[in-house]
Amino acid sequence: MDDSPGMWITAVPAFDPDDIGVLLALDEGSADPGERMVSVLLNRGHEGEEGVFYLLPHDLSARYERTGDRLAVSLMASRQVLLHDLADHPGRLGEQLIDLPRDAADADRVALMRREIATDFVPAELDGDKQAVLLIHHAGPAVLEELFARFDEGEAGIAVLNAD
Repeated sequence: MDDSPGMWITAVPAFDPDDIGVLLALDEGSADPGERMVSVLLNRGHEGEEGVFYLLPHDLSARYERTGDRLAVSLMASRQVLLHDLADHPGRLGEQLIDLPRDAADADRVALMRREIATDFVPAELDGDKQAVLLIHHAGPAVLEELFARFDEGEAGIAVLNAD
């Protein structure tokens, strides 16, 4: 299986150039309904540093899964949060998301987006909490270096997602 586009194990220069972690890209213009809903949920974020948003785990969080040499990250949201936010976005998006499969461990959670990559990277843990996932949201396709430049220019934002 090939690596998913838009997923890197890297340092983010705007944060700490020595701190390696998982970075996912989210194209705000994507036709994928899950990615479009993630874009909607980013409006629930609370801005910390300029251009950096923090989300509550109930609103949007990340889940790590490892199979052999592959690390997968799924973005998870509460079905109730989705239904609430979909009231402001009627139409096809709601129809496409309403039938998403429920999470086996928590019937209220659904996976909106999943990416994976071959890596030996193991997310760090501190006091039982897994390393956060960074989500860089932007418009249009871009390679990693362009995404960092867009963030520096204020044309992209970064969301910090708690992980389980």
